[in-house]
Amino acid sequence: MGFKMGIVGLPNVGKSTLFNALTKTAAAQAANFPFCTIEPNVGDVAVPDARLDTLAEIAGSKQIIPTRMTFVDIAGLVKGASKGEGLGNQFLANIRECDAIAHVLRCFEDDDITHVEGRVDPVADAQVIETELMLADLESIEKRRANLVRKLKGNDKEAQQQDRLLAAAQEVLENGQPARTVEVSGEDMKQWKMLQLLTQKPILYVCNVEESSASDGNSKSAEVAKMAEEQGAGTVVISAKIEEEISQLDAEEAEMFLGEMGLEEAGLDRLIRAGYELLKLETYFTVGPKEARAWTIKAGTSAPQAAGVIHGDFEKGFIRAETIAYVDYVEFKGEGGAKEAGKMRAEGKAYIVKDGDVMHFLFNN
Repeated sequence: MGFKMGIVGLPNVGKSTLFNALTKTAAAQAANFPFCTIEPNVGDVAVPDARLDTLAEIAGSKQIIPTRMTFVDIAGLVKGASKGEGLGNQFLANIRECDAIAHVLRCFEDDDITHVEGRVDPVADAQVIETELMLADLESIEKRRANLVRKLKGNDKEAQQQDRLLAAAQEVLENGQPARTVEVSGEDMKQWKMLQLLTQKPILYVCNVEESSASDGNSKSAEVAKMAEEQGAGTVVISAKIEEEISQLDAEEAEMFLGEMGLEEAGLDRLIRAGYELLKLETYFTVGPKEARAWTIKAGTSAPQAAGVIHGDFEKGFIRAETIAYVDYVEFKGEGGAKEAGKMRAEGKAYIVKDGDVMHFLFNN
């Protein structure tokens, strides 16, 4: 399991340039005019994790298989999108399929690149798109609640739960707040997720800055960071221009280039890490002579559920998980050494998998 992140933004904020760089493809035509992205472009990237290389080296694994992250480049939204302006509703549907939204904001000045609103104000840009998503959600809620009337008259329990949650979302939206501000109880969570409201999605603000500000950001990205903190959203500073240049280089050249720019890592790494934190994701590993592989899970996942990420039969027939913490695997130079040192544990169904666990599952067929 990786996760799917929709990249949204007003036209000409550097969204497609960033997508091209992240996926090392020119599939999304980056051009200085609105709506150059006519179809949502999808790109799969490997999630960088240095731990995986270390484990593979210790185990002598023939193959390294990282986990994947999917980026969906969604066409530039404009004011009035919820009413069909620009490319309108067809792109709002693409957002529903994503786990989170990376909202690219223009935090750079450049007279050669026009801004659809004629000014550079990332906080105002964020509000434009948030408003469009909220309006689309309100329209969707009104239709859905109208469709529930008959079932409600028949005292349908599921319809009652759905209507109650839709009403709660409608109330916050009418007060100018996104649906993710609704407090949802554990017993309602499953039904709440099924509502698939646009403003339910966690938001990661991506501040696209000029090259000289890629390391520390600038005054505009600082404004975005303040807004993100108030909202409980994530934020990351990236220079799409730098990412584009890095995408054309091999690993050694990229490292040198980053060093010259005073950057410790590529923006892709920061973006993925911020996405993981936002969605509360973790990684566990399976390691052997054939392959070293990374698997993505939600924080709080039990051992049987983690086994199910590999194959449903592993979860159904789960017996136990032989588990070694990453630091112990490295310190004692592999499974044999960790076992001798008493660092391999047999964990049962109640075990909550920790980030970096190296696991081997035993199950009944």
